[in-house]
Amino acid sequence: MSRNAHSPEPLPAQIVREYGPFDGADKIAGVTYDGHRVWAAAGAQMLAFDPASDRVERRLERAADAGTAFDGTYLYQIAEARIDKIDPATGDVLASIPAPGAGGDSGLAWAEGSLWVGQYRERKIHRIDPATGAVLRTIESNRFVTGVTWVDGDLWHATWEGDASELRHVDPDSGAVLERLAMPPDTFVSGLESDGAELFYCGGGSSGRVRAVRRPKTRAG
Repeated sequence: MSRNAHSPEPLPAQIVREYGPFDGADKIAGVTYDGHRVWAAAGAQMLAFDPASDRVERRLERAADAGTAFDGTYLYQIAEARIDKIDPATGDVLASIPAPGAGGDSGLAWAEGSLWVGQYRERKIHRIDPATGAVLRTIESNRFVTGVTWVDGDLWHATWEGDASELRHVDPDSGAVLERLAMPPDTFVSGLESDGAELFYCGGGSSGRVRAVRRPKTRAG
């Protein structure tokens, strides 16, 4: 699939709330949402906070270098060149599969029975088999890919290239960009997750923060 060279003009992202920084977490990479708490990857640990109160409720001592996902029961976490399947109740790693980027991976999402993995500098999103890690299909972007999320059948990914970050709604078949939300200057997105409703949760990289961004009400395309 060819990279899409043409895209709509960006709209300004509306940041409605910031969370953190959190004790013991110098940076935030991947984020996911379990319906009650936001989970954030913070290097040597995963932490879960209540988005209503900002209070950290859980910490799991697990390698958490990049994207994070939740399938309704289990967490998935990129740890260097592998993806760990984790029981959120115990923190136990139940299985591991190779990450498609062999350590160059970024975002992670669960949708349609598959994991969707961003490959940062390769500007790709891979759909992979969660049991084996086999790549089922690949979507190409024209920007570095960080976070990845699905909401209401729409694929969104974050970009972080140079001094700019965006949230992009893309066609899951062609990779064509349908909508762009530009983050404010010096506000970067390392991970992305939808709450299934009106918000995106964005990992803030070295800021140590998670930001809630309003999802556009109208669907493009």
